[in-house]
Amino acid sequence: MSIIKFYLILPLILKSVLSGYVYDVEYITVPVDHFSFSNGHTFNLKYLINDTYWNSKRGPIFFYAGGEDTIEVFCDNTGFVWEIAERFQALVVFAEHRYYGESLPYGHEESFKGDRLGYLNSQQALADFVDLIAHLRGPPCPKTGKHSNPVIAFGGSYGGMLASWFRMKYPTVVEGAIASSAPIWQFTGMTPCNAFYNVTSNVYTDTSAECGASIRASWKAIDNVTESDEGKKWLSDSWKLCQPLQETSDVIKLKLWAWEVYVSLAMVNYPYPADFLAPLPGNPIREVCKSMTDHKQGDRTLLESVFGGLSVYFNHTGAADCLNFSTAYPEEMMMGWNYQACTEMIMPLCSNGVTDIFEAYGWDFEGYADYCQQTYGVMPKTDTVEKEYGGKYLKAASNIVFSNGLLDPWSSGGVLHSVSTSVRAIVMPDTAHHLDLRASHHLDPKSVKKARNEIQRWINKWIYKYHCPY
Repeated sequence: MSIIKFYLILPLILKSVLSGYVYDVEYITVPVDHFSFSNGHTFNLKYLINDTYWNSKRGPIFFYAGGEDTIEVFCDNTGFVWEIAERFQALVVFAEHRYYGESLPYGHEESFKGDRLGYLNSQQALADFVDLIAHLRGPPCPKTGKHSNPVIAFGGSYGGMLASWFRMKYPTVVEGAIASSAPIWQFTGMTPCNAFYNVTSNVYTDTSAECGASIRASWKAIDNVTESDEGKKWLSDSWKLCQPLQETSDVIKLKLWAWEVYVSLAMVNYPYPADFLAPLPGNPIREVCKSMTDHKQGDRTLLESVFGGLSVYFNHTGAADCLNFSTAYPEEMMMGWNYQACTEMIMPLCSNGVTDIFEAYGWDFEGYADYCQQTYGVMPKTDTVEKEYGGKYLKAASNIVFSNGLLDPWSSGGVLHSVSTSVRAIVMPDTAHHLDLRASHHLDPKSVKKARNEIQRWINKWIYKYHCPY
């Protein structure tokens, strides 16, 4: 007995133009659970599509695997795919990840409640993508069993992880994958837990030794100042906080916000203005460090200089009336990602406050597991990704290009050396988070331009091999 999946393609409801990219917004109905026979619930998965240059007879499908945000964010910040679509006569598709944006299996109110969150994982997301590609390509040739259009997967960060896993898991669906800034080895037993914050710290200290020292000293300064109620009020006023500091928990939350900001700035330390995580100037860390010139100043003077640096992230445009330190990231994005970080995406991170610019923080799996149990009712597993996708053993994989910028904190868990003749690593020493996937800019480093040329050579090779009869 065979199980037949029925797909409903909703009519076009919107043609959008953002950042110069034109696409149709469409939806496909997919199962909530691809791997059991008991849950018949379905939902609408969103995707963006453009067929302007597509040669439907032989042209490839450039398929972007959406990650932990609305799909428009990735579409508008992945200009490289758009730029090469004409050359390759490609269909351009950006697929949204389940539980993000509009692709909510049980709607906005119910998707994040109870057991319904259990369908949020990479395996289910990849199965969604398989179904979408099956719809886009149609049936294979009856004689050869082969489709006319090869699929090249793209992705950055978590999306890059998905792109590489897509090729590994479904090699008959995806002919090749471009995985940019994909930390597929940022897991237990694969990468030292302090590597991430060491890379982050080096970006600051290499920009200015005093900047790094000021950030490192600021954590103790915050503790010293906020020991008294008067100090809490002073810091609340000085840093223009939307919610005044009242309890120790508020101080901890403020420090966590600053911690997240420093990481975010390192990720998007692009050579030109951009607004991927926040509206920022070019070389934002250079701007952040301009006010941090003396780490030996008194606590309050030091914290004023640190606030000047942090303001580059939260108020570069001058539009913010106050600093909301609840989170450095969009709330809707974190609703899904925090759950994933409590299930399959267990990435051990630690710092020591000596070789990095952060406070000493050890990796405590038991404590983290307790948090996940209390918050989501789940018990984290440290080996899920390794069992599902092979961990560091990639010799059975093929047709994947891993590209990493060494200024990107996530490069610590990336593939930085070629594994085989067809699993290749491209390293860009002077580049931040998936800059190579962004649109071309006259300020792009030479390493990025070179990486893009190499990526295109591999794509061309994969497509040629796919169509070659021998």
